[in-house]
Amino acid sequence: MATERRELARELADDLGQELIRFDMQAALNDRPDNVGETIRSALGITTALQNAWRDSDGRASFNAWRSRIEAKGVLIFQTTRFDTEEASGFAIADDILPIIAVNRKDPPTRRTFSLVHELAHLLLKVSGVSDLDTDAARPAEDQRLEIFCNHVAAASLMPRDAVLNDPRISGRPLRSTDWSDNEISDIARSFGVSREAILRRLLTFDRTTPEFYTMKRGQYQAERQAWLKKQKQEASEGPGIPRNMPQETLSNFGKPLVQMIIGNYHQENLTLSEVSGYLGIKAKHLPKLELLSGFR
Repeated sequence: MATERRELARELADDLGQELIRFDMQAALNDRPDNVGETIRSALGITTALQNAWRDSDGRASFNAWRSRIEAKGVLIFQTTRFDTEEASGFAIADDILPIIAVNRKDPPTRRTFSLVHELAHLLLKVSGVSDLDTDAARPAEDQRLEIFCNHVAAASLMPRDAVLNDPRISGRPLRSTDWSDNEISDIARSFGVSREAILRRLLTFDRTTPEFYTMKRGQYQAERQAWLKKQKQEASEGPGIPRNMPQETLSNFGKPLVQMIIGNYHQENLTLSEVSGYLGIKAKHLPKLELLSGFR
Protein backbone atom coordinates (compact mmCIF):
# COMPACT_ATOMS: atom_id res chain seq x y z
CA MET A 1 0.00 0.00 0.00
CA ALA A 2 2.73 2.50 0.97
CA THR A 3 4.82 1.82 -2.14
CA GLU A 4 1.69 2.11 -4.30
CA ARG A 5 1.07 5.54 -2.81
CA ARG A 6 4.66 6.54 -3.58
CA GLU A 7 4.27 5.51 -7.21
CA LEU A 8 1.03 7.45 -7.34
CA ALA A 9 2.79 10.51 -5.89
CA ARG A 10 5.51 10.27 -8.55
CA GLU A 11 2.92 10.12 -11.33
CA LEU A 12 0.93 12.99 -9.85
CA ALA A 13 4.02 15.16 -9.46
CA ASP A 14 4.97 14.46 -13.06
CA ASP A 15 1.48 15.45 -14.24
CA LEU A 16 1.78 18.70 -12.28
CA GLY A 17 5.27 19.40 -13.65
CA GLN A 18 6.49 19.36 -10.06
CA GLU A 19 10.14 18.56 -9.39
CA LEU A 20 10.48 16.18 -6.46
CA ILE A 21 13.01 16.89 -3.70
CA ARG A 22 15.92 14.50 -3.41
CA PHE A 23 16.31 13.22 0.14
CA ASP A 24 19.95 13.95 0.92
CA MET A 25 20.17 13.50 4.69
CA GLN A 26 22.51 10.67 5.63
CA ALA A 27 24.33 8.96 8.48
CA ALA A 28 26.41 5.86 9.15
CA LEU A 29 25.94 3.22 11.81
CA ASN A 30 29.31 4.05 13.37
CA ASP A 31 28.42 7.74 13.80
CA ARG A 32 27.81 9.08 17.30
CA PRO A 33 24.02 9.22 17.84
CA ASP A 34 24.32 12.61 19.57
CA ASN A 35 26.03 14.01 16.48
CA VAL A 36 23.36 12.57 14.20
CA GLY A 37 20.72 14.08 16.45
CA GLU A 38 22.36 17.50 16.12
CA THR A 39 22.44 17.08 12.35
CA ILE A 40 18.73 16.24 12.27
CA ARG A 41 17.77 19.20 14.46
CA SER A 42 19.86 21.58 12.38
CA ALA A 43 18.47 20.27 9.07
CA LEU A 44 14.89 20.57 10.33
CA GLY A 45 15.38 23.88 12.13
CA ILE A 46 14.36 22.45 15.50
CA THR A 47 15.31 24.38 18.66
CA THR A 48 14.53 23.94 22.33
CA ALA A 49 12.50 27.16 22.21
CA LEU A 50 10.36 25.75 19.42
CA GLN A 51 9.80 22.51 21.31
CA ASN A 52 8.62 24.50 24.32
CA ALA A 53 6.25 26.45 22.06
CA TRP A 54 4.72 23.15 20.86
CA ARG A 55 4.02 22.03 24.42
CA ASP A 56 0.48 20.71 24.89
CA SER A 57 -1.35 18.12 26.94
CA ASP A 58 -0.81 15.05 24.76
CA GLY A 59 2.12 15.81 22.40
CA ARG A 60 -0.01 16.18 19.28
CA ALA A 61 1.37 19.63 18.40
CA SER A 62 4.93 18.34 18.63
CA PHE A 63 4.15 15.34 16.41
CA ASN A 64 2.57 17.54 13.75
CA ALA A 65 5.47 20.00 13.83
CA TRP A 66 8.15 17.33 13.46
CA ARG A 67 6.09 15.66 10.73
CA SER A 68 5.71 18.83 8.64
CA ARG A 69 9.44 19.55 8.80
CA ILE A 70 10.37 16.02 7.77
CA GLU A 71 7.82 16.11 4.94
CA ALA A 72 9.48 19.31 3.72
CA LYS A 73 12.63 17.25 3.16
CA GLY A 74 10.79 15.15 0.57
CA VAL A 75 9.57 12.32 2.81
CA LEU A 76 6.08 10.83 2.49
CA ILE A 77 4.70 10.23 5.99
CA PHE A 78 1.64 8.09 6.51
CA GLN A 79 -0.29 7.03 9.59
CA THR A 80 -1.81 3.58 9.70
CA THR A 81 -4.06 1.48 11.90
CA ARG A 82 -3.39 -1.75 9.99
CA PHE A 83 -1.33 -3.35 12.76
CA ASP A 84 -1.51 -3.42 16.55
CA THR A 85 0.90 -1.46 18.70
CA GLU A 86 2.32 -4.75 20.01
CA GLU A 87 3.29 -5.73 16.44
CA ALA A 88 5.11 -2.60 15.28
CA SER A 89 5.45 1.10 15.95
CA GLY A 90 6.17 1.98 12.35
CA PHE A 91 8.24 1.25 9.27
CA ALA A 92 10.53 3.00 6.84
CA ILE A 93 11.15 2.47 3.12
CA ALA A 94 14.40 4.10 2.08
CA ASP A 95 14.79 5.83 -1.27
CA ASP A 96 16.49 8.92 -2.66
CA ILE A 97 13.15 10.17 -4.01
CA LEU A 98 10.03 10.08 -1.83
CA PRO A 99 11.25 7.79 0.94
CA ILE A 100 8.44 6.63 3.19
CA ILE A 101 7.80 6.69 6.92
CA ALA A 102 4.66 5.17 8.40
CA VAL A 103 3.75 5.34 12.08
CA ASN A 104 1.10 3.48 14.02
CA ARG A 105 -1.86 5.77 14.62
CA LYS A 106 -3.05 3.53 17.45
CA ASP A 107 -0.12 4.80 19.54
CA PRO A 108 -0.35 7.99 21.64
CA PRO A 109 1.08 11.08 19.87
CA THR A 110 4.25 11.14 21.99
CA ARG A 111 5.10 7.57 21.02
CA ARG A 112 4.33 8.38 17.39
CA THR A 113 6.80 11.27 17.51
CA PHE A 114 9.55 8.99 18.80
CA SER A 115 8.65 6.43 16.11
CA LEU A 116 8.74 9.17 13.48
CA VAL A 117 12.28 10.22 14.33
CA HIS A 118 13.37 6.59 14.80
CA GLU A 119 12.20 5.85 11.25
CA LEU A 120 13.90 9.01 10.01
CA ALA A 121 17.15 7.57 11.35
CA HIS A 122 16.48 4.48 9.21
CA LEU A 123 16.19 6.73 6.16
CA LEU A 124 19.47 8.47 7.00
CA LEU A 125 21.10 5.04 7.07
CA LYS A 126 19.37 4.08 3.79
CA VAL A 127 17.97 0.99 5.49
CA SER A 128 14.31 0.01 5.18
CA GLY A 129 12.62 -1.94 7.94
CA VAL A 130 9.71 -2.53 10.29
CA SER A 131 10.41 -1.25 13.79
CA ASP A 132 9.38 -1.90 17.35
CA LEU A 133 10.75 0.68 19.77
CA ASP A 134 11.30 -2.06 22.35
CA THR A 135 14.37 -3.91 21.08
CA ASP A 136 13.83 -7.65 20.82
CA ALA A 137 16.55 -9.98 22.06
CA ALA A 138 15.35 -12.57 19.53
CA ARG A 139 16.39 -10.32 16.65
CA PRO A 140 19.69 -11.02 14.85
CA ALA A 141 22.59 -9.07 16.39
CA GLU A 142 22.90 -6.71 13.42
CA ASP A 143 19.20 -5.89 13.58
CA GLN A 144 19.46 -5.21 17.29
CA ARG A 145 22.41 -2.91 16.70
CA LEU A 146 20.45 -1.01 14.04
CA GLU A 147 17.34 -0.60 16.19
CA ILE A 148 19.34 0.48 19.24
CA PHE A 149 21.20 3.04 17.12
CA CYS A 150 17.94 4.45 15.72
CA ASN A 151 16.48 4.65 19.23
CA HIS A 152 19.57 6.55 20.40
CA VAL A 153 19.34 8.94 17.45
CA ALA A 154 15.65 9.58 18.14
CA ALA A 155 16.41 10.29 21.80
CA ALA A 156 19.28 12.62 20.90
CA SER A 157 17.15 14.45 18.34
CA LEU A 158 14.15 14.94 20.62
CA MET A 159 16.02 15.40 23.90
CA PRO A 160 19.51 16.81 23.24
CA ARG A 161 22.05 16.28 26.01
CA ASP A 162 22.66 19.97 26.75
CA ALA A 163 18.96 20.85 26.66
CA VAL A 164 18.19 18.11 29.17
CA LEU A 165 21.09 18.71 31.54
CA ASN A 166 20.67 22.50 31.51
CA ASP A 167 16.96 22.30 32.24
CA PRO A 168 16.54 23.93 35.69
CA ARG A 169 14.19 21.14 36.76
CA ILE A 170 17.06 18.70 36.21
CA SER A 171 20.32 20.62 36.71
CA GLY A 172 19.70 21.19 40.41
CA ARG A 173 18.98 17.56 41.18
CA PRO A 174 21.60 15.15 42.56
CA LEU A 175 22.99 12.30 40.53
CA ARG A 176 21.11 9.00 40.61
CA SER A 177 18.01 10.60 42.10
CA THR A 178 15.12 8.27 42.92
CA ASP A 179 12.55 10.78 44.13
CA TRP A 180 11.28 12.02 40.78
CA SER A 181 7.52 12.50 41.06
CA ASP A 182 5.14 11.61 38.25
CA ASN A 183 4.20 15.29 37.97
CA GLU A 184 7.85 16.31 37.54
CA ILE A 185 8.50 13.64 34.93
CA SER A 186 5.31 14.53 33.06
CA ASP A 187 6.12 18.24 33.09
CA ILE A 188 9.61 17.72 31.67
CA ALA A 189 8.30 15.24 29.09
CA ARG A 190 5.74 17.76 27.81
CA SER A 191 8.49 20.32 27.25
CA PHE A 192 10.17 17.96 24.81
CA GLY A 193 6.97 16.48 23.35
CA VAL A 194 7.91 12.96 24.42
CA SER A 195 6.51 10.25 26.67
CA ARG A 196 7.30 9.94 30.36
CA GLU A 197 9.21 6.74 29.66
CA ALA A 198 11.35 8.44 27.01
CA ILE A 199 12.45 11.32 29.25
CA LEU A 200 13.04 8.96 32.17
CA ARG A 201 15.26 6.80 29.94
CA ARG A 202 17.20 9.95 29.02
CA LEU A 203 17.61 10.80 32.71
CA LEU A 204 19.02 7.30 33.23
CA THR A 205 21.43 7.78 30.32
CA PHE A 206 22.77 10.92 32.02
CA ASP A 207 22.97 9.24 35.46
CA ARG A 208 20.17 11.41 36.84
CA THR A 209 18.33 8.35 38.13
CA THR A 210 19.02 4.67 38.79
CA PRO A 211 18.33 1.55 36.72
CA GLU A 212 16.08 0.25 39.50
CA PHE A 213 13.95 3.40 39.57
CA TYR A 214 13.72 3.45 35.78
CA THR A 215 12.65 -0.20 35.66
CA MET A 216 9.99 0.38 38.32
CA LYS A 217 8.51 3.45 36.62
CA ARG A 218 8.72 1.86 33.17
CA GLY A 219 6.62 -1.04 34.45
CA GLN A 220 4.08 1.44 35.81
CA TYR A 221 3.92 3.40 32.55
CA GLN A 222 3.58 0.27 30.44
CA ALA A 223 0.72 -0.97 32.65
CA GLU A 224 -1.01 2.40 32.28
CA ARG A 225 -0.49 2.29 28.51
CA GLN A 226 -2.00 -1.19 28.29
CA ALA A 227 -5.00 0.01 30.29
CA TRP A 228 -5.35 2.98 27.92
CA LEU A 229 -5.19 0.72 24.86
CA LYS A 230 -7.77 -1.62 26.37
CA LYS A 231 -10.09 1.30 27.02
CA GLN A 232 -9.65 2.54 23.44
CA LYS A 233 -10.53 -0.87 22.02
CA GLN A 234 -13.52 -1.21 24.32
CA GLU A 235 -14.90 2.20 23.38
CA ALA A 236 -14.44 1.42 19.68
CA SER A 237 -16.38 -1.85 20.01
CA GLU A 238 -19.24 -0.43 22.07
CA GLY A 239 -20.58 2.02 19.53
CA PRO A 240 -19.94 4.90 17.15
CA GLY A 241 -18.75 7.25 19.90
CA ILE A 242 -17.52 10.65 18.70
CA PRO A 243 -18.36 11.25 15.00
CA ARG A 244 -15.33 10.84 12.76
CA ASN A 245 -13.82 13.93 11.20
CA MET A 246 -13.12 12.38 7.80
CA PRO A 247 -11.23 15.34 6.23
CA GLN A 248 -8.88 15.57 9.22
CA GLU A 249 -8.50 11.80 9.42
CA THR A 250 -7.70 11.61 5.70
CA LEU A 251 -5.07 14.35 5.98
CA SER A 252 -3.54 12.65 9.02
CA ASN A 253 -3.35 9.28 7.31
CA PHE A 254 -2.13 10.34 3.85
CA GLY A 255 -0.06 13.42 4.73
CA LYS A 256 -0.25 16.91 3.30
CA PRO A 257 2.13 16.41 0.31
CA LEU A 258 0.17 13.53 -1.25
CA VAL A 259 -3.21 15.12 -0.51
CA GLN A 260 -2.11 18.37 -2.16
CA MET A 261 -0.84 16.49 -5.23
CA ILE A 262 -4.17 14.67 -5.61
CA ILE A 263 -6.23 17.85 -5.18
CA GLY A 264 -3.90 19.76 -7.52
CA ASN A 265 -4.39 17.19 -10.26
CA TYR A 266 -8.14 17.32 -9.73
CA HIS A 267 -8.17 21.08 -10.25
CA GLN A 268 -6.06 20.70 -13.39
CA GLU A 269 -8.64 18.14 -14.58
CA ASN A 270 -6.10 15.32 -14.61
CA LEU A 271 -8.29 13.40 -12.14
CA THR A 272 -12.04 13.05 -11.82
CA LEU A 273 -13.88 13.60 -8.55
CA SER A 274 -14.56 9.87 -8.48
CA GLU A 275 -10.83 9.12 -8.79
CA VAL A 276 -10.02 11.56 -5.98
CA SER A 277 -12.57 9.87 -3.74
CA GLY A 278 -11.19 6.48 -4.64
CA TYR A 279 -7.56 7.37 -3.95
CA LEU A 280 -8.32 9.02 -0.61
CA GLY A 281 -11.20 6.82 0.49
CA ILE A 282 -13.32 9.87 1.22
CA LYS A 283 -16.75 11.01 0.01
CA ALA A 284 -16.86 13.90 -2.45
CA LYS A 285 -18.77 16.07 0.03
CA HIS A 286 -15.69 16.19 2.28
CA LEU A 287 -13.35 17.53 -0.42
CA PRO A 288 -13.90 21.30 0.21
CA LYS A 289 -12.98 20.96 3.88
CA LEU A 290 -10.03 18.71 3.02
CA GLU A 291 -8.75 21.39 0.65
CA LEU A 292 -8.85 23.95 3.44
CA LEU A 293 -7.13 21.68 5.96
CA SER A 294 -4.38 20.74 3.53
CA GLY A 295 -3.60 24.39 2.80
CA PHE A 296 -4.40 23.97 -0.88
CA ARG A 297 -6.53 27.09 -0.85
